[in-house]
Amino acid sequence: MTGKAILAIDEGTTNSKAVLVSHAGDIIASASAPVPISHPKSGWVEQDAEAIWQATATAIAECLKRAPETEIVALGISNQRESILIWDRNTGRPLGPVISWQCRRTADACKALRETGNEADVIARTGLPLDPMFPATKVAWLLDNHGRAASDICIGTVDSWLIWKLSGGSVHATDRSNAARTQLFNLAEGCWDDDLCRLFGVDPAMLPSVFDSAHIFAATKDAGVLPDGLPIASAIGDSHAALFSHAAFATGDGKMTFGTGSSVMTTLADYIVPPDGITTTIAWSIAGRPTFAFEGNILVSASIFPWTAELLGLESVEALLALAETVEDTGGVALVPAHVGLGSPHWDADARGLVCGLSFSTKPAHIARAAAESLAFQVRDVYAIMAGAAGHVGRISVDGGPSRNRFLMQLVADYIDRPVTPCRNAEASALGAAHLAGLAVGFWPDLEALSALARREPEIAPSMPADRRDRSIGEWTKAIARTTFAV
Repeated sequence: MTGKAILAIDEGTTNSKAVLVSHAGDIIASASAPVPISHPKSGWVEQDAEAIWQATATAIAECLKRAPETEIVALGISNQRESILIWDRNTGRPLGPVISWQCRRTADACKALRETGNEADVIARTGLPLDPMFPATKVAWLLDNHGRAASDICIGTVDSWLIWKLSGGSVHATDRSNAARTQLFNLAEGCWDDDLCRLFGVDPAMLPSVFDSAHIFAATKDAGVLPDGLPIASAIGDSHAALFSHAAFATGDGKMTFGTGSSVMTTLADYIVPPDGITTTIAWSIAGRPTFAFEGNILVSASIFPWTAELLGLESVEALLALAETVEDTGGVALVPAHVGLGSPHWDADARGLVCGLSFSTKPAHIARAAAESLAFQVRDVYAIMAGAAGHVGRISVDGGPSRNRFLMQLVADYIDRPVTPCRNAEASALGAAHLAGLAVGFWPDLEALSALARREPEIAPSMPADRRDRSIGEWTKAIARTTFAV
């Protein structure tokens, strides 16, 4: 049956997805294609810009094949955020690799900037610490190593590259959520920052034009996989898109996304310089008005489960979590998954994982439960800072694979001491991009209509006694200190 839909492109780190979303908010069809990643040196992570485009085109073609009678009214883009590339404006040819958000090649450059006293000013302007995760030092590396191959260069995050390709090379643009992650954008002033550009050696003329997240950036042209004339009507970072899909429109609303790592975000009434341990960002921008948010990124979250299952000789993560549920507590055991260092709020690259509090009464079930609780403790550490600094707490939505496990989400509710609401949206980032694109072209009239599309499970309320929660948090805090060699 013929129907109208929004096409959403969700360009992730390892896969490019294409999703068709109906007016009722249902996913009509979806498809994905893998995106290769290479590691040319230890700590270096990069991708090929043309491979990203080819994967995107493949996913779109396969998605449309699965719903051939669907009429596309607009398309939107969500993307891996801090990955960055440069290309020749005249030829459209990429210059060097896409440097991934995971890449650590500019760690020494960040250290040098910190040692010369630049970090406080950078945080005040951008909400972001000097860390190689963020693109500014990566841009400087790309320009130094590949910038001599062209006289007119475009700098962009992956959404900018896709807009360029989809528009036939006619538009170089991004949205405020992605610009906010570059460490070159002044959040308070809402523009590229000339002082930051000088600090990082970037010519502002190379940077994309910045627009709202819900905005008609261009029309498709010579894209091959799509007809000409379709409005490219949204762009937004993937974590921000997930927050938007949960209809977190009120100040204090937030979300926790669980996967290999975890992302915690809560919306703000206005820009706030972030307290130590977390960042401030622009969640999205509509009608010229940005919505700000606090964010904390955790490096190892659910990925600790298969490791612990193997350590205990269990066949699966499901077996690990079932074992964890057989005991009431950890028996004093704490497991800190600092296997690649600690992310927010500790930001300690030298921290390493540990299991502590062992005794002769410790059973495998206690270690299994300690692994499960580590997921909740880590988001609790981030959320406690956010709630204290923001001063207002709204609904907290949870998404990602682990959010479907009631036991894990009960632990999260217990340790943050707030109810959490699991969401049934399977493709949260794609849906957020679709909702913004639909808003831009009038497919949906307003935020109230989008709120009605959010699919939510029943709320999970905290049930752990306060004295037990406080005791467990105290044990976790001591364990964290041991991983960072503070005690």
